[in-house]
Amino acid sequence: MNDHPSIAIPNLLYAYAMRFDDGDFDGAAALFDKGCLLTGKHRIEGRAAITAMWAGWVKTYDGKPRTRHITTNPIIAVDADGQGASCQSQWTVIQAAPGFPLQIVASGRYCDRFARDGAGWHFKTREFIQIDLVGDWSAHTLQPLG
Repeated sequence: MNDHPSIAIPNLLYAYAMRFDDGDFDGAAALFDKGCLLTGKHRIEGRAAITAMWAGWVKTYDGKPRTRHITTNPIIAVDADGQGASCQSQWTVIQAAPGFPLQIVASGRYCDRFARDGAGWHFKTREFIQIDLVGDWSAHTLQPLG
């Protein structure tokens, strides 16, 4: 895998989306083994805790959420020392659940921090900073919003 931040950081963004959409919550959580998730006032650390959070939140159909997380407009800023970076991006979740048309579920923004070590680039934090637009969540979540 290319270790240049212009390739490595977008690849991390897209790997998260692919693993999540495949229903591989553990694999998506593994991307945060050296980091954490920030949502509201909560800090979720550790693969088991992150996987459990998603499993308790997201509806699956034969093991998959039947979603596509589309990550767009990444604005990446690499730290002067080349060992860290920040990225603001937007996300849109579309879903085709049984009994529902293909539809946009929601759209919002991430604020990510990345760090680089001997193994390459990794997530340090992913902050779910806001939801901008909300559609019909009823086929996507096990819990109501808010």
